[in-house]
Amino acid sequence: MPRPSLVVHHARNGVVALNVLTAALRADPRTADVPIVFARDADAMVEAIQAAAGPVIAAWSFFSPESAEMTRTLADVRARAPRALHVAGGVHATAEPLDTLRSGWDLVALGEGERTIVDLVLAVANGRDPLSVRGMGRLDGGELCTSGRGEPVELDAYPAFNLPDRKFNAIEITRGCVYACAFCQTPFMFKARFRHRSVENVREHVRVMRREGLRYVRFVTPTSLSYGAGGTEPNLAAVEALLAACREEIGPEGRVFYGSFPSEVRPEHVTPEALTLLRKYVDNDNLVIGGQSGSQRVLDRTRRDHSVDDVVRASRLAIEHGFAVNVDFIFGLPDEDPTDREATLRLMETLTDLGARVHSHAFMPLPGTPLRDAPPGTIEPTVRRELERFEARGRAYGPWRAQLLVAERLSQRRRA
Repeated sequence: MPRPSLVVHHARNGVVALNVLTAALRADPRTADVPIVFARDADAMVEAIQAAAGPVIAAWSFFSPESAEMTRTLADVRARAPRALHVAGGVHATAEPLDTLRSGWDLVALGEGERTIVDLVLAVANGRDPLSVRGMGRLDGGELCTSGRGEPVELDAYPAFNLPDRKFNAIEITRGCVYACAFCQTPFMFKARFRHRSVENVREHVRVMRREGLRYVRFVTPTSLSYGAGGTEPNLAAVEALLAACREEIGPEGRVFYGSFPSEVRPEHVTPEALTLLRKYVDNDNLVIGGQSGSQRVLDRTRRDHSVDDVVRASRLAIEHGFAVNVDFIFGLPDEDPTDREATLRLMETLTDLGARVHSHAFMPLPGTPLRDAPPGTIEPTVRRELERFEARGRAYGPWRAQLLVAERLSQRRRA
């Protein structure tokens, strides 16, 4: 049987995951020479599928807010190039496999995919049933049939980016999270424990990046100051070892970004010692701090495990150490009452008076989380006006308007 080609929908938020999965294929000698096409849109996918000589696996990875858009794109690709085997992975496919399959995908990849993608390509190449691969699911008589979840992997065992195809991205240094925040998909996708990429492994990746002409490095982690930790207590020695290694490898002309996009720091981890360490090594002039609400009742109900006072103290300390501070807030969380909303607005005033900015989000009932069945986030007119007032003064920014629409679509889809 001819070996399969892989066509990946290399767009939007799924890019990093697909870089890592295709890197796993390139790293395995059994699949290193599999043809891979990185398609930026539906037209490119159709063209690649039509041009392939043998079997085609079309790989998709997306988050729940993108699921409706991806379903429409899939239908378009299928209508014009019907012969590919379409596989969806990522947090949405894992959290909502039945919905994903009923939306048009042939297979879902459940859980972590580095081993799964290699085994799937080999199964297709040898004419075996894809469900013989652990971590796969499909429809059988309209119902979900699976071979279980993909096995958790050691990060050091797989590349953090796809060097052979020059698909670089932020380096994932930690997978999983011990903080089971009720609105977040990460701990429920990867389990509530930390797995860290080793300092030496990260060092080697940064060394390669510099050799290939890249002059900056960013990181993917659910909580930056938890690197090297086994639990909730930060391990600053491990963080320093990591940053020192990255600084050495990226060179004097390179830049290291840590605790800023695409990651953040928890407020209770922000101490003078941690900030002094960051100032010594990092190039970002800003920190992203997860605050989420000004109501202690809401923080406790969503399992944030920090206090409102922690958010104020962390912001003040970070500003005193020369960082611009962006504090994440989620508006419209379930069971908020007027007292909770007023407490959040007061905290916003306090933080912005200190010099911080508010990064505004609307609550979305994400699949796979304890709040998946909650009603979509709504933002009261008085809170909307206050958000707009903060924005007009340059004290707030964020995607809350678009997220309100996404939240409603997610809720409608789940009800359906």
